[in-house]
Amino acid sequence: MTADQGIRWVAKPTVFALCLTPVAWHVWLLFTGGLGANPIEATNRFCGEWALRFLLVALAVTPVRELFGWSALARFRRMMGLFAFFYVFLHLSSYVVLDQFFHWPSIWEDIVKRNYITVGMVSFVLLLPLAVTSTKGWVKRLGGRAWKRLHRLVFPAAVLAVVHFYMMVRVDTREPLIYGAILALLLAVRSIGPLRRRLSRRRRKPAERPAVV
Repeated sequence: MTADQGIRWVAKPTVFALCLTPVAWHVWLLFTGGLGANPIEATNRFCGEWALRFLLVALAVTPVRELFGWSALARFRRMMGLFAFFYVFLHLSSYVVLDQFFHWPSIWEDIVKRNYITVGMVSFVLLLPLAVTSTKGWVKRLGGRAWKRLHRLVFPAAVLAVVHFYMMVRVDTREPLIYGAILALLLAVRSIGPLRRRLSRRRRKPAERPAVV
């Protein structure tokens, strides 16, 4: 069995269940007292980190597919992106519901005054239309080119997510720096494909003939 066939063999429900494993693990920690002295902060941090991980996994699908020829990976890209937004939503909800108890004046004050929250909210706003337009119906409504242009917002959203994490931890920045390095590598690898295609198109163009005097 080839790697591509192995990927096809893995059913989407299996991947879906695996993507929910972090939620199940967190619920287990919640009921067994494994979240420490501040479970609200632990929940917020947990959801935020998994949101960033899934976002990086979603961005890794295309580079890995192109590098190794695993075309079957494309069938999981949309799912990874939606799970990234799912964990982003949980991350934001834990802040709004558990930390602030829907106190909107305090939430707005935090967004305006705390830079890391401002950056995080901008990242969320950029990801929101991508989640809404993730269905095949929206691809048809917008058209393939417009849909692809819109979904390029994932790149600045991912950069801002890493910056948000870096600004939030303040002291031990090793983990956000690792995520930042992974993101930089993925963006660099993704740029290789378009660069190769441009060079290939230039080579195919016939050399211009000198003008006859």
